[in-house]
Parts: sequence; C-alpha cells; structure tokens
Amino acid sequence: MVQHRTMLVVADNTGAKKLQVLRVLGGYKKRYGIIGDVVTCSVKEAAPRGLARKGEVVHVVIVRQRKEIRRSDGTYLRFDENAGVIIDRTTKEPRGSRIFGPVARELRGRGYQKIISLAPEVL
Repeated sequence: MVQHRTMLVVADNTGAKKLQVLRVLGGYKKRYGIIGDVVTCSVKEAAPRGLARKGEVVHVVIVRQRKEIRRSDGTYLRFDENAGVIIDRTTKEPRGSRIFGPVARELRGRGYQKIISLAPEVL
C-alpha cells in the first residue's frame, strides 16, 4: 500500500537510489497503489553517473510492498521494503537492464513480462 509521499527503494540499475511518490496513477480518486500499479515519483537520491538524475520525475511500477497482499489461494505475501522499477512512460518497458531482489508474481498478470524475466527471483 503505497500512497502520496511514500519513499521507495529502486530495484534496478538506473542509478537512482531513493524515490518519493508524487501521484498514484489510475483515476482521480485513486489513493493507494499496490504491486503492479504505476506511480509518478521524484528521484531523491541518485548515483553520480546513472541514467536517472536527482530531481527527475519518473514513472515507476511497484514490485515490492510492506503491506501484505492476499492471494486467491489464501496465502499472504509481504516484503521487507517498498520498492519499484523505473519504466519508460510510453512503452512501459524498464529503463534499466537489471532488476535487484525478488519481485511478486502478480506483475505477470499486469503485463510486465520483461521485469519478470530480468528478476533473479519471482515469489
């Protein structure tokens, strides 16, 4: 459950380290974002020579969240941190070439096959 002003860890190699959520996309009353949702973020910390610069506004897909999610088989999934992957605004493809850490299986149903294939582990 990610909302306005939530801090996210970046799970790719674009050079950004921390993000702050500016807006949850998907309707004018959408308050919370869950795994697979796209949010607009501002880069708060970045590596000196990365693809993403500090202060840049980017679109991010949420790949991990601390709030547990219930699956249809009755199991719950919860991660240690809120994390996202920076994506291109038009093509919805990840801007980085590597994904760090596990990602949730729910991304497959949302159409993020490229992120699933790059991830080292899918839970």
